[in-house]
Amino acid sequence: MHRNVIETVMGGVVLAVAVFFLIFAYTSADLGRVDGYELVARFDRVDGLSAGDDVRISGVKVGSVVSQTLDQQSYLAEVRLSVDPSVELPADSSAEITSEGLLGGKYLALVPGGAEEMLQPGGTIQYTQSVPGLEQLLGQVIYSLQGLGESAGDGGSSSGGADDGGEGGAGGLLSP
Repeated sequence: MHRNVIETVMGGVVLAVAVFFLIFAYTSADLGRVDGYELVARFDRVDGLSAGDDVRISGVKVGSVVSQTLDQQSYLAEVRLSVDPSVELPADSSAEITSEGLLGGKYLALVPGGAEEMLQPGGTIQYTQSVPGLEQLLGQVIYSLQGLGESAGDGGSSSGGADDGGEGGAGGLLSP
């Protein structure tokens, strides 16, 4: 009976430490929604991007994705984002969906432009770029490698005759 009490107390201590670490990680990771002014950006594709994802400028979090909807007229994905009020973006700024790594999540990267005029709350980011999917990238790589293989095969056959002639004497000595 005494052993069960010790195991129960130790289990409670482990759970308390786990809860403490979860709270610490949540507060230090800055995962919360950024309250600020909203902007809209329209993309061809938003694969992998979801509400709550980061909005970054030069890798620094300045906002978060609020929502995604489909524009019924243009059939483009409309992304609403919230940007920190201390960050003023020029009107010619661009937005691109970027991956954190090969298997990492996606985030929205803002690239400030050089215009004098600033985007107003509720404004639209005109210049956007969607990230191609992993399947598209692999297809492009395979297609490029096929093209390289075909051109190398053509070049190898034309230079093969010159190499055979240079080694013909050594090959003749070894063959009966």
